[in-house]
Amino acid sequence: MDYSGIFTYMYTETALAGVIVAVLLYDLIAGSRSRRFFHGFVCILMLAFIAGTVWPYSRSEAEIFGGMYVYNPVYGIVKSILAIGTLTVFLQADTWLRREDTAFKRGEFYVLTLSTLLGMDFMISSGHFLMFFIGLELASVPMACLVAFDKYKGNSAEAGAKFILSALFSSGLMLYGISFLYGTAGTLYFDDMGFMLEGNALQVMAMVFFFAGLAFKLSLVPFHLWTADTYQGAPTAVTSYLSVVSKGAAAFTLMVILMKVFAPMIQYWQLMLYIVIVLSITVANIFAIRQKNLKRFLAFSSISQAGYIMLAVISGTPYGMTSLIFYVLVYMAANLAAFGVISAVEQHSGGKIDMDDWNGLYKTNPKLAVTMMLALFSLAGIPPFAGFFSKFFIFASAFEEGFHVLVLIALLNTVISLYYYLLVVKAMFINRNDTPIAAFRTDASTRTGLVLCLAGILALGIVSSVFNGINAFSFGCL
Repeated sequence: MDYSGIFTYMYTETALAGVIVAVLLYDLIAGSRSRRFFHGFVCILMLAFIAGTVWPYSRSEAEIFGGMYVYNPVYGIVKSILAIGTLTVFLQADTWLRREDTAFKRGEFYVLTLSTLLGMDFMISSGHFLMFFIGLELASVPMACLVAFDKYKGNSAEAGAKFILSALFSSGLMLYGISFLYGTAGTLYFDDMGFMLEGNALQVMAMVFFFAGLAFKLSLVPFHLWTADTYQGAPTAVTSYLSVVSKGAAAFTLMVILMKVFAPMIQYWQLMLYIVIVLSITVANIFAIRQKNLKRFLAFSSISQAGYIMLAVISGTPYGMTSLIFYVLVYMAANLAAFGVISAVEQHSGGKIDMDDWNGLYKTNPKLAVTMMLALFSLAGIPPFAGFFSKFFIFASAFEEGFHVLVLIALLNTVISLYYYLLVVKAMFINRNDTPIAAFRTDASTRTGLVLCLAGILALGIVSSVFNGINAFSFGCL
């Protein structure tokens, strides 16, 4: 084996491992005076990491570790998108991490978050089910620690318990399905297994079990029951990371495995996805209307958004892959903007995150209200914001493959989602409040994160080179 390939094609993972070691050493060695610069140090490291890994090393695919790890240029693009989302979360988490009860755990937050990102990177580049599962668990276990990060405050400990228990059951179910695949195919390599499957009853059951495990990560109905409680109980910065970065990695990996491993069984998994999509976008939209807590509100919104993402997966085409990556990028900008505003208000208002508390927010904090409005408009798919274009592309990818009724159902649910997103806008701009949230000024780090998100919301749909650039690499992926 040529060990130079580890550093040539695994440059993202090796660089990220270096970042984790640097952050850990800084946390252990830095004195009280130096720790004031901890946040800036981590953000600069992440910025350098993104700048050094954003462009794919090669346009050709390569394998190392006997094919267990696969390099593909489009994988590198997805990893860069997830890294940008992680940096944005770090920027928006600064106020929360400066609190007296969390300041001493700042290093833990950074290391745990970057460890989950490393696991997702391995999961994305896996060419073998063992490598995939190692990456999945490396992403899941630290995530449970992050969810329970504020274990002595609010419902964080309960949220962590629900998350880890659900993750354990879903992982067990997934492993059970993978064992069936190995028993019937005699291999765990993605490329080899695609030639061994014939669609018998045992293999169909194995596929359903495997899908159930990843559907938990994506919060798809009926595997969504943990989502609202976990989103509400976890620290807001962790919730935003969980809702975007984790979901994006799981969606991309699911599509790759369905197309590489389960291609001979496409008629079965397309039917399964059809049912799950309809349930996810419909059930989530109905329940979102009833929510008053904004974190639970965005939890059901994320379940609905996961259903829309599956429209790209069900198409099973390179164009669908492009649409999925672009949708994740746009969704990341909009959702992180929304959670960034919630986090800022929560930290400066004593934890007011109920919709009624936000009545009249525009009068006291107009910039935050406008930022939240633009984020919700993008999530709803209102033109000319980027969310409109991302929804158009995934609808087009499914429509081209003949899923006309499914696209119609998704369009009708988009109208429903517009209603409940406008409820928040109405509260901020129209409803009156005798005791509105007091005016406050956010810190420079939070403002930087929100500006990055706004730039994505306003520019990603208009700058066509982003979609075209992703599309150029996606056709070599599947």
